[in-house]
Amino acid sequence: MTKIEKFKKQLANIFDDDLHTKQWENFVDYAIIGLIVISTLSVFISTFNISPFCERVLHIIDIVTVITFTIEVSLRIWAADEISPKYKGFWGRVRYCCTFYGLIDVLSTYSFYIALFMPLPYTVLKSLRVLRLLRIFRYMRSFRLLCQAISSKSREMFISLQVLVIVTIMLSFVFYFYENAAQPDVYDNVLMSALWAFTRYLGDMGNIIVSEPPITTAGKFIASIIGILGIALFAVPAGLIGAGFSEAMDDELHKEVTGKNIGKLKKVFERKLDRPTGFQVVPQHLSICDIQARMGMKTDDIFDAVDNSDCFRLINLATTQTIDEHPQDKLAVEHFMINRPYGCCIDRGSKITIVSPASLADACIGNFSYYLALIGGFNYISREIGEMRPYRSYFLFSDRYNQEENLPLYMEDLERMTSREGSWTLTPLVASGANEPAYPTIFHFSAGGAKGDERFEGDNLIVQDMVAYKSFYEDLSAELESKFDMGSDHQRYHNVSSPNVFARRYSEGKGCKNNIVLRIAWSACLWDSRRIAIAKTIADALNRHFENDATKEYDKDLKLKKSGY
Repeated sequence: MTKIEKFKKQLANIFDDDLHTKQWENFVDYAIIGLIVISTLSVFISTFNISPFCERVLHIIDIVTVITFTIEVSLRIWAADEISPKYKGFWGRVRYCCTFYGLIDVLSTYSFYIALFMPLPYTVLKSLRVLRLLRIFRYMRSFRLLCQAISSKSREMFISLQVLVIVTIMLSFVFYFYENAAQPDVYDNVLMSALWAFTRYLGDMGNIIVSEPPITTAGKFIASIIGILGIALFAVPAGLIGAGFSEAMDDELHKEVTGKNIGKLKKVFERKLDRPTGFQVVPQHLSICDIQARMGMKTDDIFDAVDNSDCFRLINLATTQTIDEHPQDKLAVEHFMINRPYGCCIDRGSKITIVSPASLADACIGNFSYYLALIGGFNYISREIGEMRPYRSYFLFSDRYNQEENLPLYMEDLERMTSREGSWTLTPLVASGANEPAYPTIFHFSAGGAKGDERFEGDNLIVQDMVAYKSFYEDLSAELESKFDMGSDHQRYHNVSSPNVFARRYSEGKGCKNNIVLRIAWSACLWDSRRIAIAKTIADALNRHFENDATKEYDKDLKLKKSGY
């Protein structure tokens, strides 16, 4: 992220319109509100007979507020794309300026400069300055709730208005049939009777449309019905808005409670000391019962917090055990890091990238991959967000643009990090889980060959430098065997020869030429107490073989005692 992008993101935080968050940016919000009030008061005071000195002071205040608001509004428009992607580009900024608050900002600020080039009536300029007062609404919770109430009930209000118009037109026809016979000069067509009926809803219009009231009994009866409908015209929307306001208040309360529960979930994922390595690590998962015991949360509150959060998900730990272990269903919560629409991307400038395309679907492999990248100082990219059913894989796909909406961005980020000279990728996947047997070996390496082809050669492999790969495999497998008594194999049990593997779907001239796929049994990457030590062993081997020209130190984050990532 460049300095300009960071500055723009900071501006988005400054202009977040939230006065309840405890951050220094709120001083800017209060300063803006203060200037709006001062500007409005200056217009109010200017309506009195005041001394020339006071006029000069008010003029200075006007200039200062105009300059300040010009800078603020211009920065708002420039940083609009941080609010929403739809405001990107020139026309996106125009779209932002056409929103309610954007239009108020533009009219109340830039009209001063228009007056420098073309004369505007004094009353117009003063009115536009007073228009600034509407900008305070963006900071008012009550106005926000009212807008939500109207928006939520707009369909019902439109339907009630349709019914009212149709009934009024029908009554106008009946009204015409009776009154035309009695007063042909007054109600000479249906249009006149319809106009008379609709003007009744606006109160006494001074008989602008029709000078004579109805004189027939039927006409008077219809007029009374229209009078009742006039009451309904305001009563029905008022009731709907009242109900919508109540619902908006409930939603606001629900969001507040959910926000607190999400905060509790983040706290409960407190980092723990991994004794074999001495690193502070985020727990790979916490069971529902564990969270209830620690935080006193109800099951529904946990589910609701997970559902409304973008960094937690429910997992079934039964999927992480083999069929031979007769697994029992057990729900747990997994915490993950997110900084991109698809999940997480961290560019550390390394030649090695850890790719985790299945973090969404395979429980806790993302946690293992994250620490593998952090310990080794490698780049990291992970798919954490998306639908589970139907599941659209980021590991296998035929067309990145027709697979899943965030896949193109994911591949662009991956290609950017892996197009460096001498790049390697390692893709950790899981093995020996649900519906799978337990294999004799724990670590299953692949260079893109077919199942059972244990040669270190072949056609259309995803590893180009097979000599370096073979050396890495033999070194690491021997170390894993000696340290953890865990065996490894090369392409013995799994097939990675599909043409749809992501490493074969890089754009022309982009991406990495050396891509290793490593399937790890869940028993090692999730359930083994030495899992972080295993990740460290793999990271050290990657550095020895593929990035030994770089001097690295362990990230300070590995020693921090805090909650979450």
